[in-house]
Amino acid sequence: MAVGDQRSARGIFISGTDTGVGKTVVACALVRALRARGIDAGAMKPIETGVGAAGPLDALALQEAAGGEDSLDDVCPLRFALPAAPNVAAKHEGREVDLALVHEAWARLAARHRSVVVEGAGGLLVPTRDDATMADLARSLDLPLLLVARASLGTINHTRLSLSEIERRGLTLAGVVVSHSTGRLSPSDQANFHLLQQELGDHLLGEIPPLGPGDRPPSDSLRLDSLMAFLA
Repeated sequence: MAVGDQRSARGIFISGTDTGVGKTVVACALVRALRARGIDAGAMKPIETGVGAAGPLDALALQEAAGGEDSLDDVCPLRFALPAAPNVAAKHEGREVDLALVHEAWARLAARHRSVVVEGAGGLLVPTRDDATMADLARSLDLPLLLVARASLGTINHTRLSLSEIERRGLTLAGVVVSHSTGRLSPSDQANFHLLQQELGDHLLGEIPPLGPGDRPPSDSLRLDSLMAFLA
């Protein structure tokens, strides 16, 4: 398939209101849920930074969730050691962020799978290059956005800002998933979170409970039926 023919597969781009909010947990849960329904779903982490001797851990988790058949170079074509924004991590190694490699890998995955779940790095405005962001990458792949927000203090502001940026750029919002990535909430944080739930209304498409090491979210954590229009 030609690189320009990128919508042969349906897909979704998972971004976050911040780093460490649980994007990989949500992405893996979504891939597994699709495959459990008999939908051939692939997964991709186009750029991963902070990669150590054990490899790109987020991408490896996605590769496993998608059945382990796709090469790591397709799942994660760009990998950098420094745990920083991609353009910063690339410069640290004297490299450039070659987005053509991302589009070529996406084209191969899109040709191979009915649906592809793509996990971004950090939030929407994290720079991939000096002149481009993760939001630009989502647009160039022509994918709707699934926003992952943390449930803890600050989430109202972070979520509102991210949703405003999605609207400002004219991107398609698939929905929002809230992740309890920091553990159980205090009573005050729970009250704060309840306000966010009310504001999101039908846009809230899932909630990932606090998880222990190695735990997977319950199968009903995502409202999969509400996402199927974008994925199958």
